[in-house]
Amino acid sequence: MARRGGLLVGYGASSSATAWRAGRVLRVAVVAFFDGYHCFSPVAALLALPFSAAVLASQAMAPSSPALRGASSRLREMFHAAGFPPSSFFALLNGKLSQTVFTFAATLPFALTFLLLAKACVAAVLAPAPDAPGTRRQRRMSLPRAAAVARAYPALLATHLFNSFVMLSANAAVFSLLFLAFGAADLLGFTSTASTLALSAAGAIAYSVAVGVATVVCNLALVVAAMERGVAGHGALLRACVLIRGSVPTALALALPTNLGMAAAEALFQLRVVSQRRKAGRLAPGLAGEAFSVAYIHALCVVLEIIVSCMFYRSCCKRTEADELRELEPEEKGDLKA
Repeated sequence: MARRGGLLVGYGASSSATAWRAGRVLRVAVVAFFDGYHCFSPVAALLALPFSAAVLASQAMAPSSPALRGASSRLREMFHAAGFPPSSFFALLNGKLSQTVFTFAATLPFALTFLLLAKACVAAVLAPAPDAPGTRRQRRMSLPRAAAVARAYPALLATHLFNSFVMLSANAAVFSLLFLAFGAADLLGFTSTASTLALSAAGAIAYSVAVGVATVVCNLALVVAAMERGVAGHGALLRACVLIRGSVPTALALALPTNLGMAAAEALFQLRVVSQRRKAGRLAPGLAGEAFSVAYIHALCVVLEIIVSCMFYRSCCKRTEADELRELEPEEKGDLKA
């Protein structure tokens, strides 16, 4: 009982520490957002807005797109050829994956240009002052120079392309494990509805965790490529893996609010713009203005997500430096005694 109690106490303390750290990083990010709103609002209007408009437009066009239906049918055939049983989990996974592939392909030109430039601008605004590395910037925030953004863009582009292959590999790895799990269950005779439902639930959890961890690591790798010179591609990803060690729950907790904000903006666009346009049969001027407002809200959420990632990067750097100092303390004390 004592061990169980200790485990429960340790889990509660770890959960509370994760929540406290995530809340602290999020609070600092929101303060920085409002403190530098004069810098971040132009970034949202000029750079993040085209990407947000492309995301919202692609989701509006997805239901009637033959490319989406083709991707969905191919994924269905792939699941059937792999031996996955027909279930609601794989039907939902098929729909979400096909929509994700369609949105990724439709917004890729905007992501490689406008989104990466927005990330470079926000990272340059939040970068520490050259005369005081590792400390908080004391002077007023200002828009970065074009040379600083242009210098960071190639590293961001290489890292973004490498992250795409990492996400593809993560999805392929999870599907391979699911194939092995369902194949083993079929060989052992666990083909009942309850067994299929249990395996589907476990597969949903494994897929969500794997894709979530890969997403937060890739986002941190982009911040590393923007903040640190000479680090790009696989180097930025390895650096992100080192920084995020022990902070994966915090990163997942930080990704939740901004992703919920973007999901709310996308749902609002479907409710207020797409449905009204289908009823009216045309895009009225008032409806176009409402679409622009929702797209701008989505762009602000995108910028806020970049700020949260930058603040999380700072927190990870400070924690890594503190851990190194604690590791050096016993050696220094031993040298003094000698």
